[in-house]
Amino acid sequence: MDPITNPYAPGAGAPPPELAGRDALIEQVRIATERIRIGNQAKSVLMIGLRGVGKTVLLDRMRSDAEAAGMETVRIEAPEGRSLPAMLAPQLRLALLRLSRREKAKDLASRGLRALAGFAKSLKLKYADLEVGIDLDPEPGLADNGDLEHDLQALLEAAGRAAQADGTALVLFIDELQYVPEEQLASLVTALHRCAQAQVPVVLVGAGLPSLPGQMGRAKSYAERLFAFPFIGPLDATAARDALEVPAAALGVRFEPAATEKIIAATEGYPYFLQEWGKHAWDVAPRSPITADDVDTAARVAVAALDESFFRVRFDRLTLAEKRYLRAMAEIGPGPHRSGDVADALGRKVTAMGPIRAQLIEKGMIWSPNHGDTAFTVPMFDAYLRRIMPGEDWRER
Repeated sequence: MDPITNPYAPGAGAPPPELAGRDALIEQVRIATERIRIGNQAKSVLMIGLRGVGKTVLLDRMRSDAEAAGMETVRIEAPEGRSLPAMLAPQLRLALLRLSRREKAKDLASRGLRALAGFAKSLKLKYADLEVGIDLDPEPGLADNGDLEHDLQALLEAAGRAAQADGTALVLFIDELQYVPEEQLASLVTALHRCAQAQVPVVLVGAGLPSLPGQMGRAKSYAERLFAFPFIGPLDATAARDALEVPAAALGVRFEPAATEKIIAATEGYPYFLQEWGKHAWDVAPRSPITADDVDTAARVAVAALDESFFRVRFDRLTLAEKRYLRAMAEIGPGPHRSGDVADALGRKVTAMGPIRAQLIEKGMIWSPNHGDTAFTVPMFDAYLRRIMPGEDWRER
């Protein structure tokens, strides 16, 4: 069928044509932000899940909904190697400039900008990547101690007061939170805690890998009381069918039931993979309905596309030792696996493999569901590793 009208959109963060199965979570965040806006208490929401479950898409949808409701929002993604102050400062500047153009908030927004000027100046030596242009002079004593924990509290409180004056809330949307160093996470948790205590309307909606709750708990022991950690998994069968069939039906195309079931089984309900299979099934099908035979043909193309993009970009970041560790995990199966079993598969002592395991956790490739357990953060990565590293050559000689 016509690839130009193909409704499916595989890609990191690309919004699917049908955001199926996530209504309850979207509503949870809407309620939290509205409660914060009117001065009631609510937990910040940190969504956790494996790669490809749609966390980024959800975060963007929630931000769009918040902005439509009149919230002031900040959206950042936390890549490896950048500091939280460097990511947050430019986006807070934009939010405060928007607030400064509103009559009720302009004075407090100007104070927020002066706080940001002091924040950037005092922390520049410690965080060399911190760059933000502010035309106002700092206010002495406001967010300028040179201590991130103290200064971030003052900065977010000043920004939140400006939003409060305008009758709204400041909502921070942060993706890939697991890459923020724990000492910086601690400062963020403390700042949000202080805003909650002072009834300043600032709330965080974040997303990260399953390791995030543990990182937050290590950063501040009281984090579990400040945050809700909803787990985002694959779609159930009903939602997966909707994700596939509703966009096609809107264009007058239908799937044979057997075709839909084959795609759900092959993708295990993971939204990213559903989009990939849907795209290629549409492209190879000559006409409606899309058949099981069309899906079989599309599957080969979909797997090749995933191997060259979704899986490959993660594989290429790894050292040879890290690839061997993951390949040993794949040899055992999809997991989770005991760390000792992985070491045995490599013919090594478990203590010798500890540093490699730690590096892989830091890179977001694996996580530890329980003490001593190791699991992939990327669905179906074990099958990819067996395809890309076949046979026995991956073993150390």
